[in-house]
Amino acid sequence: MAITTPRSIEKLLTYIPGFDHITSGGLPKYRTTLVSGSAGSAKTIFAAQFLAAGIINAREKGIFLTFEESPDDIRSNLFSMGWDIETWEREGKWTFIDASLRPEEDPIISGNYDLGALLARIKYAVETYGADRISLDSLDSLFSRFSDRGTVRREMFRIVSALKKMQITAVMTAERDQEYGVISRYGVEEFVADNVIILRNALDAEKRRRTVEVLKFRGTIHKKGEHPFTVVPGAGLVVIAPSAIELTQQSLADRVTAGNDELDVMCGGGFFRDSVILVSGTTGTGKTLFTTEFIAGGLNSGERTLLFAYEESREQILRNISGLKGHFEEKEKEGKLKVVYQYPEVMSLEEHLISIKAMITEFKPGRIALDSISALQRVGAPKGFHEFVIGLAALLKTEQITGLFTSTTPALVGLSSVSEAHISPMTDTIILLRHVELNGQMRRALTMLKMRGSAHDSNIREFFIDASGLHIDKPFRNVKGILSGNSIQISPLELHE
Repeated sequence: MAITTPRSIEKLLTYIPGFDHITSGGLPKYRTTLVSGSAGSAKTIFAAQFLAAGIINAREKGIFLTFEESPDDIRSNLFSMGWDIETWEREGKWTFIDASLRPEEDPIISGNYDLGALLARIKYAVETYGADRISLDSLDSLFSRFSDRGTVRREMFRIVSALKKMQITAVMTAERDQEYGVISRYGVEEFVADNVIILRNALDAEKRRRTVEVLKFRGTIHKKGEHPFTVVPGAGLVVIAPSAIELTQQSLADRVTAGNDELDVMCGGGFFRDSVILVSGTTGTGKTLFTTEFIAGGLNSGERTLLFAYEESREQILRNISGLKGHFEEKEKEGKLKVVYQYPEVMSLEEHLISIKAMITEFKPGRIALDSISALQRVGAPKGFHEFVIGLAALLKTEQITGLFTSTTPALVGLSSVSEAHISPMTDTIILLRHVELNGQMRRALTMLKMRGSAHDSNIREFFIDASGLHIDKPFRNVKGILSGNSIQISPLELHE
């Protein structure tokens, strides 16, 4: 008995950044994909970008069938994405089919409403313009003209079958009333469509977070779960896909200076070039000074350096590093140093990651510092922050950039930081800075909690800050409970025991 091997389903690249990763190659060719989402989830942008990206990247012509907004409104609303639809129309690359209701028209509700004329218009446009892609936005405006769910299902099946015969890849948008639960408004669309994608704009911890999930892909594989995305003016929808990150980057053995001689000795010769370092401490322990010394070490070694300052202005930073002020200003003029000053709230976590990636591509730094990464936690929910850190750490390792993050712990003494729980697994080196109360004085302590792949000094050392910088001193002796925040001076006899 002969065994036939099933044919693999060919996929059509969407060219939507990140989306082709989670769909393992794009949308199944010549099939219909339902894109369902609530208000503000970017359904129309997805549908339009599917056509625009095909025109730009593959010279594939598209048809936009609108049941709701007028073509003029769509052209105007999408112009900020950088898509010159009018020019594409003149060139025959983009075609509108306007099936939207006019304000003066009454909606038609009929059990016998016939789609024959509409399907004939679609077929004519496909054959006349040689279209490869079509977007239908949105089905709810069309199905509101039908009187019962059975008719909706029948006509939906009719549309899907007709498009498949036309050998065209289709995206259809549909509305849903909630982020989780019922997929579509009529409850039948997801069963008729070949593929189902859900766009969400969920409220999580008082913050909006957009995600995309591939719910159904008939006969083909895809990445599971929700993936964050954002909409970038001039680019459109961009998907951040942590699940698509592969641990294939090389690990470098060469070292770079930390910018502090004593710290280099503690590290066994400096940080590994492609490592990610976390410096964690409370307010006033010297995290920003660590950052500036790290930057100065890179500049003195001839590395281009990029600093993201999320908590202090340019004037504050220059005031606090008076000894390095002239050096930093000189390197900025030479184009060796770039400092970005902005509050975290100016954009979402996904937008921050995209912005950082764009600056890395443009500036090509050898090392990067974020002061502080915990400030970004204010922008998103814990899950979104965790995904941001994963994406950023993977980006730095892929580009073989030395990265330093500072994180502010809320307690003045002891260990208490939600940020550390999210960041530490993705870092190679962790340096803890702590206040120590001894004999009625507040002193500073430093310890290297971990350093992957290298021997390092694990003592808890005292350090000082003066006008010339940061100085690491000898280990604390005859003291216990420093990291827990309950430091106690003990006698040599007790220590021996």
